[in-house]
Amino acid sequence: MALAVSGLSVHYGSLAAVAEVDLAVADGEVLALLGPSGCGKSTLLRAVAGLEPATGRVRWDGTDLAGVPVHRREFGLVFQDGQLFPHRDVAGNVAFGLRMRRLPDRATRTAELLELVGLAGYERRRVTELSGGEQQRVALARALAPRPRLLLLDEPLSALDRALREQLALDLARVLRVAGTTALVVTHDHDEAFTLADRVALMRAGRITQVGPPAEVWRRPVDEDTARFLGCTRVVEATVESGVARCPVGEVALPWAPPGEVRLGLRPTALRTSPDTGVAGEVVERVHRRDHVRLRVRLAAGPLAGTLVDAVAGVTDPADEGSPVHLVLDQDGVALLPAEGLSRPG
Repeated sequence: MALAVSGLSVHYGSLAAVAEVDLAVADGEVLALLGPSGCGKSTLLRAVAGLEPATGRVRWDGTDLAGVPVHRREFGLVFQDGQLFPHRDVAGNVAFGLRMRRLPDRATRTAELLELVGLAGYERRRVTELSGGEQQRVALARALAPRPRLLLLDEPLSALDRALREQLALDLARVLRVAGTTALVVTHDHDEAFTLADRVALMRAGRITQVGPPAEVWRRPVDEDTARFLGCTRVVEATVESGVARCPVGEVALPWAPPGEVRLGLRPTALRTSPDTGVAGEVVERVHRRDHVRLRVRLAAGPLAGTLVDAVAGVTDPADEGSPVHLVLDQDGVALLPAEGLSRPG
């Protein structure tokens, strides 16, 4: 592993902001640290960078970085606000790290990076004239210019509006893969983490609770708290037989689920309207979103009769408030939880 963190802790007085974290990032891998605000993920990133006093070990290719100052770790940093130099133009910002390290061919490397981030020809632009998204692209190009052995990104897109954030997440994923960059990305946004990362490390209360490929983490959260952070609004008990899970709101194919008693985490997209099959209910609330309609439905029969559940419908679906609907389970909105424990009220 290129980066290996073991037993890393950061304390502020008696408060453990980061507690005994073990983490590894392979060469060329993008790992996302995902968790709610205040869970310690940014503190962990700063400790890896050498910006935060910590106990435990941070190693790079087996070499302990204890005592190695920030500027000698050869790590690139990108923060939420970009932290560009307002008195320098775009080229001056991108070339800054190259100049500090006295690296040659600065103009060539600057042009190459601006091409990579989609800002070719912007060399002479003032950074104060750029949009927020363009400024973050410049910050990324500046961090990549000296070819850092590890790129650390702390909520790099969170200051942008959602539509721009979604586009830049796709662009950033492409840039990191084209450049072959080893990266550690801190984010609280599920979509951003799953777009960027080869693996996701979920963090809660200063500790890593689960690490795995995005699809695995999404499908099989390690516990109920993790499932709820990942969008599950209801947990129900189910029985799996031959890859099909049956629960009080219907059945759904889950080929990866083991046979026997399990629990299912249902996201708002787990139940979708169906023309004439599925669990019957009545729409009590309808809210339009960009590409779908979010419903609140009161179930009409079965073990959960009278219960309000979340569901989704197409934007042209005629399911208005007060109208009857049928709901079926959608595999993409269902998570598989460990069987132990009781579900909480939805």
